[in-house]
Amino acid sequence: MLQTLIRLAVLNLLRNRSRTTVAALTVAGGVVAFLLAGGFINWIFQDMREATIHSQLGHFQIVRPGYFEKGLSDPYNFLLPAQSEQESLVAAHPGLTSLTPRLVFFGLASLGDTTVTFSGEGIDPVRERPISSRITISEGNDLSGLEDKSVILGEGLAKNLGAKPGSQIVLLATAANGGANAIEVTVAGIFYTINKEFDNYALRIPIPLARKLMRVDGATSWVGLLEDTDGTATTIKKIRSVLPSETFQLVPWSDLADFYNKTVVLFSKQVEIIKIIIGLIIVLTISNIQTMSVLERTTEIGTILAVGVRSREIWMQFLLEGLLLGIAGGLIGVMSAIFLAELISFIGIPMPPPPGMARGFTGQIIITTQLVLDALALSTITTLLASLMPAWKASRLNIVDALRTNQ
Repeated sequence: MLQTLIRLAVLNLLRNRSRTTVAALTVAGGVVAFLLAGGFINWIFQDMREATIHSQLGHFQIVRPGYFEKGLSDPYNFLLPAQSEQESLVAAHPGLTSLTPRLVFFGLASLGDTTVTFSGEGIDPVRERPISSRITISEGNDLSGLEDKSVILGEGLAKNLGAKPGSQIVLLATAANGGANAIEVTVAGIFYTINKEFDNYALRIPIPLARKLMRVDGATSWVGLLEDTDGTATTIKKIRSVLPSETFQLVPWSDLADFYNKTVVLFSKQVEIIKIIIGLIIVLTISNIQTMSVLERTTEIGTILAVGVRSREIWMQFLLEGLLLGIAGGLIGVMSAIFLAELISFIGIPMPPPPGMARGFTGQIIITTQLVLDALALSTITTLLASLMPAWKASRLNIVDALRTNQ
């Protein structure tokens, strides 16, 4: 019976090819709009995620418990050892690309008569390089190694100081013993990241220089980079099992990326609103088309009812017609969207600098399997909903009135 109803639904759709084409293209247009908008948002999420990981946070950070709550104001009570068995154990973990120490410190940077505050990081330039691949050197050079006596400055900090590559600047900070300490370093280069605010205050020096300035022997965090971002949760769970929780806290990047998390929530809400608007357009259009079909086929429906076909079968037939329209339109829309996404991504989407960034970017579109499934669900569910009322009206027609409609 179901096979017969499907065959009849296909034949009924082919009876008026123009109307069926308009309906299918309406559904396809909605699917294309949804996939392109969602694919662009997906690309933004992915690019922002990787930029956040590869410029500041890594995939995870190992710190002393309570460091992120109290450590920034009192870092000396939350220092990790310079060398330890636990660090070597974590560094040897499968799937780990790099594990590097960082020493965070704050102070004043001076060049001539200009003095500004800074937020500094002592790093191992070699081990840090794969983690900080999205930090771009705009002028000069990057730090070369642990023996380097240089500093790299964020663009905003360099501008406020009036510093250029080759400038000699003095870094002044409060050491662990409470006294002031200063070192003179040469500006090796100037960098920028996706975070303009970070660039306004940040500088980096080799970690031996940072330890000398702070008069400590250790690090505030160990930053890890994994081979695959999607495997972060699994890898973190395994690493946690080998670290004593009373002395080490392992924090994934997602817990530290507040701006990224809020951006994902905001843009996800926008995609949901787009989906609702497209769904309403499809429902109204298909419902109108199905209603016209019922009016044109009133006499035919009356004849079918008169020969003993049940109302439930009429109802199912119109629902199947709507479902087939949704499937056909959805498939056409998906194929069209994938082609357009490839074409648009090849050309690129020039975007102006968003809030918090100093530079624009060239966007792309990434259509994922989940997005395709959501689009197909959107097309089929909306066409089914649009067919409910016309199908109900068709199944409830009075046989006598239906047969007399065109007389």
